[in-house]
Amino acid sequence: MKLAKNSALALIFTMALVVSGCGQKAPAAEPAQSTATSTPAATEQKLDVQVSFYPMYEFTKNVAGDLADVHTLVPAGMEPHDWEPTPQDIASIEKADVLVYNGAGMESWIDQVKDSLSSSKLIQVEASQGISIREGGEEEEHEHETDAAAKDGHDHAEAGSEGHDHDHGGLDPHVWLSPALAVKEVRNIEAGLAKAAPQHADQFKQNADAYVAKLEALDKDFKTAVKDSKRKDFITQHAAFAYLAQEYGLQQVPIAGLSPEQEPSAAQMASVIDFAKEHKVKTIFFETLVSSKVSDTIAQEVGAKTAVLNPIEGLTEDEVKAGKDYISVMRENMEALKLALNE
Repeated sequence: MKLAKNSALALIFTMALVVSGCGQKAPAAEPAQSTATSTPAATEQKLDVQVSFYPMYEFTKNVAGDLADVHTLVPAGMEPHDWEPTPQDIASIEKADVLVYNGAGMESWIDQVKDSLSSSKLIQVEASQGISIREGGEEEEHEHETDAAAKDGHDHAEAGSEGHDHDHGGLDPHVWLSPALAVKEVRNIEAGLAKAAPQHADQFKQNADAYVAKLEALDKDFKTAVKDSKRKDFITQHAAFAYLAQEYGLQQVPIAGLSPEQEPSAAQMASVIDFAKEHKVKTIFFETLVSSKVSDTIAQEVGAKTAVLNPIEGLTEDEVKAGKDYISVMRENMEALKLALNE
């Protein structure tokens, strides 16, 4: 959900100035999955790092190790598109040493929040900087109707590249769902932390190297898992998996556009149903944190089952308690895709 009015944000910013003198809110529960190690000197204060939503937490915590206190602005279990910063959140950002956000339109509130900040010490890290960002938007019916459409020059792998999704400023921000691009985000975060605490640059690099090795192993396993699959197309609830599909030569067929809140039109529903029937799709993917109603409807219509393909925009409280993290959830995605692509 986007911030409704500029005036509302202005009021929040004004209130934040008051809140900043009255203490900060208790942080939301943070997943404790980092394996990075580093021990600051006993008298040295840790970096205060605020991150926008879960993937940024995962990447930042693994790079920072014990050298920073990392706090996620979007609470566990909340869909980040629904989130708005409170005065307490803005005050927390104002006091922080580093702010890490994905960018590419994911955080619709970020520019106005940044413009309101007066802190000169705050290091701002746009994790997606330097990555080629895809244009995104509502799916055109003809993008995934039939093979006949493909003969007219429409590429399913590029579904959603035309038009605009206003929630993301016309861009597709879901770069973290490609392990190869996640590596680039981790390196950007490493550079930002090193700028904030140059005396620990070597430790940040060591931590980042260790985590990048895990991401590269994940990338290799993904390539192996889908290389010889029977089919290359998969139907998903919203258009979050274009970077993953592009990386591994797959074809994302989304029911709706980039925002999980977007309701597909009757024409879009009919188009996906036709595609599923013609291509004998046996699994319709839905996601956590939002209703599976649309996917359920299509699955019932075509006689398919449903399964989870997680865009990892946030973990539920149960997932946090179970010790899940980005890599474990991505491996669950890999296995789910492998099954669906070989039915």
